[in-house]
Amino acid sequence: MSSEGLWFNPLAAFVGRAYLRNAFTKGTVQEIDFLVDALELRPGMRVLDAGCGPGRHTLELGRRGIAVVGVDTSPDFLALARAEAGDLPVEFHEVDVRQLAYADAFDAVICLCQGGFGLLGGGDGELGVVARYAAALRPGGRLALSAFSSYFVVRHLEPDEHFDADAGVNHEHAVVRAADGRERTFDLWTTCYTPRELRLIAARAGLAVDAVFGVQPGRYARDPPSIDVPEHLLLAHRPE
Repeated sequence: MSSEGLWFNPLAAFVGRAYLRNAFTKGTVQEIDFLVDALELRPGMRVLDAGCGPGRHTLELGRRGIAVVGVDTSPDFLALARAEAGDLPVEFHEVDVRQLAYADAFDAVICLCQGGFGLLGGGDGELGVVARYAAALRPGGRLALSAFSSYFVVRHLEPDEHFDADAGVNHEHAVVRAADGRERTFDLWTTCYTPRELRLIAARAGLAVDAVFGVQPGRYARDPPSIDVPEHLLLAHRPE
C-alpha cells in the first residue's frame, strides 16, 4: 500500500479543518499535560509526533518549549498544522510512518488517536512501525502510543459495523461533514488491540513496557484497561 493509496488521505482532504470540530479533538491540553508528566518531558527536548494529522499535539508541545517533528501522509492536514505553527519550535513533514528512517534522534515518540498506528490494516506493515519508533528513540527515550480497544469495539459494536475477529480490524461506514457543510460517506478501517498484544508488539520492537492504561480522549489517566474504555495507552522506553 503506497501512501498515495491510503484510505484516510481522501477523508482528510474532504473534512479539512472540520476535523478539529470533533469532540475527540477537544482534550488536547489535558492529554499533553498527562504525557508531559508521564514521559518526563522538559523544554528543549526533541519529540516525534507520528501520524500528527493537523498537528494539535505537536503544536501544544511546541507551546511548552519542546522541539517537535510532526509527520503525516496527508498534505491537507499538514497544511493546517503549518498554518498554526508560527514561531513555535515545530516542523512538519509528509512522511509515511512505515518509511521512517530516524535513528537515535528523539527523547520521546508519541503516536496518538490512531494517527500513525491502527489505520494501516494490521499485519506486519503496521506492527513494523513500532520498531521504527523504537529506532527513532535515543537510549532511554520514551514512547506513548494509543490504540483502539478490541474489547470496547466488540462490546459496543454498531449495526453498520463489522469486526474482523481474525485481523482485529473494525470496518464501518461513517458520514463525514466538511467545513462547508457537505456530507459524504467514507469507509473506515481501524485495527484494534488488547493490552497483551500491545505489550508483545513493544517487546518485539525491543522496548521495555512501563504500563498500559485505559484512556479516552481528553481524559488520560493512570487507570487500568477496561472493556468500557475505548482506547489503550502504551507507555514504554528504549533500554539504555
